[in-house]
Amino acid sequence: MSVSAVRTQVQSFLDTDTETWSYVVYDREGGTAAVVDTVLNFDAASGRTSTEGAEEIVAFVREKNLTVEWILETHAHADHLSAAPFVRDQLGGKIAIGEQICQVQNIFRNVFNLEKEFLVDGSQFDHLFADGETFNVGDLDARVIYAPGHTPADMAWLIGDALFVGDTLFMPDVGSARCDFPGGDAATLYRSVQKLLALPEETRMFMCHDYPPSDAREHQCETTVGEQKRDNIHLRDGVSEAEFVAMRSERDATLAMPRLIIPSIQVNIRAGEMPPAEDNGTVYLKVPINAL
Repeated sequence: MSVSAVRTQVQSFLDTDTETWSYVVYDREGGTAAVVDTVLNFDAASGRTSTEGAEEIVAFVREKNLTVEWILETHAHADHLSAAPFVRDQLGGKIAIGEQICQVQNIFRNVFNLEKEFLVDGSQFDHLFADGETFNVGDLDARVIYAPGHTPADMAWLIGDALFVGDTLFMPDVGSARCDFPGGDAATLYRSVQKLLALPEETRMFMCHDYPPSDAREHQCETTVGEQKRDNIHLRDGVSEAEFVAMRSERDATLAMPRLIIPSIQVNIRAGEMPPAEDNGTVYLKVPINAL
């Protein structure tokens, strides 16, 4: 698999509360951009939201005089709420995700007993990408790589020479994402990662999260395919599928649910929109008891 010769411009933004990286990906100043994996600030104790983090993205796009064509989600995140609608309202562009989001919507419509008007056809998003589909971000060629395992709907975005992997992989000293969410599967994740690691070793790889293993290391977001193949503690060269599945299954059994999974999923399967307001004009998010 080849990588575009055009070097992609990437500006990263870290939400320290959820340890999430968002990105503005663009071809040149004054050119065209995509925004990847935005974060809506959310205080779980009060139910209050703010767009403070997303406003930094908006300010950067305007400073660089960029035209946003795409607002991309690697998957329906379980650890933060998406700010995609706010970014679209401010900057334009289409909110897009992989077409397998319909599977995730179907699972969680039942978990949360969502309103009968909620459709599980992905129509909440402006565009649903298929595996292998190609598109452009200005002068940059881009390609969609289906990478399930963490969830059934994960997509990686190869934009120019930069690969945005979502939660398939973390930095080499952190490893890989959990696979115990509904529809997740460790063997599937292993095979997805092998597709990503088949790209040229110099391909730059950008994480959606970083969880530094010690206070001695600051948050990082960028590595390469070659570094992952050599150093990833879970998926470096030589680790078999059976070894990975055994490790991942044992590890996942010890993990607590993400702090914001309940509000995040309800919002993110709606492309970042809140549920409809009830008859008193207030929006509510449900907490299913003993269901997760």
